[in-house]
Amino acid sequence: MARSESTDVLVVGAGPVGLTLAAELRRAGVACRIVDRLPARLPYAKAVGVQPRTLEIFDRMGLVREVLDAAVPMRGQLTYENGAERGRVELVLPPEVPYGFAALPQCDTERLLEEFLGRFGTGVERSTALVGFAQDPAGVTSRLTTTSGDEMEVRSRFLVGCDGAHSAVRKGLGLTFEGGAFPEEYMLADVEVGWDLPPGYGVRSTHRGEDGAIDDLLVCIPLPGNGRYRMSMLVPPELSAARQAEAAGTAGGGDGVAHGGDGVAHGLEGGTAPALPDIQKVLDRLAPEPVTASALRWSSVFRISHRLVDRYGEGRVFVAGDAAHIHPPTGAQGMNTGIQDACNLAWKLALAVGGAAGPRVLAGYDAERHPVGEEVVGRTVRHAAEGVQADPTDRETLLLREAQLLVGYRESPLVTPLAPDDPASPRPGDRAPDCGGLTGDIAAHPVRLFDVLRGRGHMLLVYGDHPAGDAPLDLASAARELTGGRMDTHRLLAAGARERWTGVPHHHDSRGEFAFQYGAGEGAAFVVRPDGYLTACLRRPTVSGLREALGRTFLP
Repeated sequence: MARSESTDVLVVGAGPVGLTLAAELRRAGVACRIVDRLPARLPYAKAVGVQPRTLEIFDRMGLVREVLDAAVPMRGQLTYENGAERGRVELVLPPEVPYGFAALPQCDTERLLEEFLGRFGTGVERSTALVGFAQDPAGVTSRLTTTSGDEMEVRSRFLVGCDGAHSAVRKGLGLTFEGGAFPEEYMLADVEVGWDLPPGYGVRSTHRGEDGAIDDLLVCIPLPGNGRYRMSMLVPPELSAARQAEAAGTAGGGDGVAHGGDGVAHGLEGGTAPALPDIQKVLDRLAPEPVTASALRWSSVFRISHRLVDRYGEGRVFVAGDAAHIHPPTGAQGMNTGIQDACNLAWKLALAVGGAAGPRVLAGYDAERHPVGEEVVGRTVRHAAEGVQADPTDRETLLLREAQLLVGYRESPLVTPLAPDDPASPRPGDRAPDCGGLTGDIAAHPVRLFDVLRGRGHMLLVYGDHPAGDAPLDLASAARELTGGRMDTHRLLAAGARERWTGVPHHHDSRGEFAFQYGAGEGAAFVVRPDGYLTACLRRPTVSGLREALGRTFLP
């Protein structure tokens, strides 16, 4: 007989997305369990790009230092065509952006997240698979089995599927997953090379045939280590997993990763893994200079699909990451988009578990993240066919978008809209920008706004010494009362201004960066939610205006 257990949230899948979700829930004080069917982390450098926006999320969590210590910078990309250099892309962002682009093997990202989750007394329950679930108005009952044959029922208030492209949660919820597969197969390899190319630069080398189409491809992403790269390239016929499966009369790879019996051809394939001679043949054809590959850590064949669910959840069950959207790896958007899914959903679930969520909060997950998934799938499919360089967007906007710094929720039901003719920027639903030069009364060194926000939940930022609306103490008191103690208040004073309101923590905007980045005049107030987005921008803040803004998220 299956034993019965309970928790607030059951997370299925312990990849980067599931681990981020579980860590954010535990950081918010929510009880959760996280299970994964695999017995251990896979030692693969699958997703390797860590975007600036993801580093901001890790900063807010309190994890960014460990990630930065383990990662290497991505400074740009060198592009070659038919042996000739065609250009260099420099990954340079505006100075107010606190982090650049980074590369880190997915297995290391998972290790750091799992260690961080362990700080809250929660570990991954491995070799444990979800085999079914049923939900009712009060919760979800999930059936789990282990490889040792144990069975259990877990009763949770919510269930989240972070279980990848072949998600059992998505299938059990009956969500559609429309899209298609690319016919090409690719080889992945984690190797070392000794070329003289500048460190920190990726390499994209292609060959175009007489018809102008790309018929050969090599993409190299730098990894931590001396001359170490994650390389991808087209698969030769003799290594085609699809051909091997067809010849054997089977539908998928050795571990079911690529097909999973559901017709979704996405992920690592089984069959014959590429060896160093296979990698070397491609390097001999396409490397920018003669080079020998060595120290093969792992290799595989993989397939790519592009699909998107019709909705990100139903009732008390949700999906995130590859369970909701899969697409080409162009621009390293996949894992990073999934991590943002998790961060977006976690604070909403925390409010719901705490009984403080307004009626639109959980529906706000699909309203905010489904359009993001749709845009990312469409863009990466276009870039896979045409290359990022073919994008007509200006270079700065292109980099900001690839860095995922332009993701926003202006149309969300949870944000307070400004009038259409209001030119103010940033607007509700935008990412809360960082700024530097904040000085305190005791510490001599300046800090950044993200230092103030680190580890916090909902935050009210009030600017100025003489408020244009209600007094800071009244706003701070109202913020605490209206959120059941879940919102802190912090003040930013102009350089040289004298603190007239005790009881509210403050910093001086000594270089005027906050006023500039936020378009802040005297007395303006900004509501920042736990995932670093603006809920409201109150130019003349009043308690009644704050109540209206917070009423979109919190129960009265």
